[in-house]
Amino acid sequence: MKKNDIATIILIASISVIFAYFVANAIIGSPSSQSVKVKTAKPITAEIKEPDSSIFNKDSINPTVEVEIGNK
Repeated sequence: MKKNDIATIILIASISVIFAYFVANAIIGSPSSQSVKVKTAKPITAEIKEPDSSIFNKDSINPTVEVEIGNK
């Protein structure tokens, strides 16, 4: 290869890298420096709460009992 060919390849490669940098920066963008508020998890305790009496009561339907519809 001649010196002109090598110089041309280096010039084209450097222009391509610069172009790719600006295109990627336009698409991806720079990271934001704004602060973000994040919800924190509540600590786990050993306290047990009573279940809701409107759902868990002695007259409620037991879904584990087999139900037959019609005469069998």
